[in-house]
Amino acid sequence: MPERYDPGEAVAPTGAGGAMDLATSEGTTLELGASAAPGGPAGTGPAERPRSLWSDAWRDLRRNPIFIVSGLVILFLVVISIWPSLIATQNPLQCDLAKAQEGSQPGHPFGFNGQGCDVYTRTVYGARASVTVGVCATLGVALIGSVFGGLAGFFGGASDAILSRVTDIFFGIPVVLGGLVLLSVVTSSTVWPVIGFMVLLGWPQLSRIARGSVITAKQNDYVQAARALGASNSRILLRHIAPNAVAPVIVVATIALGTYISLEATLSFLGVGLKPPTVSWGIDISSASPYIRNAPHMLLWPAGALAITVLAFIMLGDAVRDALDPKLR
Repeated sequence: MPERYDPGEAVAPTGAGGAMDLATSEGTTLELGASAAPGGPAGTGPAERPRSLWSDAWRDLRRNPIFIVSGLVILFLVVISIWPSLIATQNPLQCDLAKAQEGSQPGHPFGFNGQGCDVYTRTVYGARASVTVGVCATLGVALIGSVFGGLAGFFGGASDAILSRVTDIFFGIPVVLGGLVLLSVVTSSTVWPVIGFMVLLGWPQLSRIARGSVITAKQNDYVQAARALGASNSRILLRHIAPNAVAPVIVVATIALGTYISLEATLSFLGVGLKPPTVSWGIDISSASPYIRNAPHMLLWPAGALAITVLAFIMLGDAVRDALDPKLR
């Protein structure tokens, strides 16, 4: 005869003919349910949300003193490029020949150049042209190189072969010699011919890097899964490949920015880059080079500002590379 279950008792029959203490079982179950939060093991609380590559990179950058120092220097350069009058109240084109090549004086800490212009004011205002050329050239090179290299790496075939041969042709052109030839016929004193020249000869390098990064990214499993689910080429390229292939492009572009600033100064020094009345560090270095023995201050300050700027961008690029490269973790 089967056993009867009394609702007043906390004991229930089991299939093996024994009894189980329901109060103990239910209490244990409630205790485990309260301590085990969803998403994590018992007693550990909710599981931590996995961080992305960008969040990990930003966390590493905030702890990197090189990134902090270089970032502050670049921020200062950007601010004085936009608002140079914040720290320089004089006109960089206002000169007094009676003070030509004179040294430091009250109100003129860097002295005067060969034309009697205030070296401090021209050094501050020279950041605008150099930073503008570097930033605009880097943006143009990164945009064109990423588009061409990304499309060639994604579709392959004839487009990839054509891009490879075109980049080989551009790699065979010496940058300084090409600047001397192409910019010698330009009479404009604006920054745009110099920017256009840098973009013309600089995009092949970024296209090669973007091409290789896209080829590596499109072989991953998540790309193959998206393709198997019927995702279009544009969706795969923009949503799955581009975010995971852009890191090397950012690193190289950041380092190249400092290189473009030094290239502008080189071309201006040779007389084919920026031209007066544009205020540029390269122009000031060129005009001060004949007087380096008699008035070294004319060369020291613009050359020092150029060196610090290029070094800051190179240091920033190195810090970004270390943060975005998983192999260096």
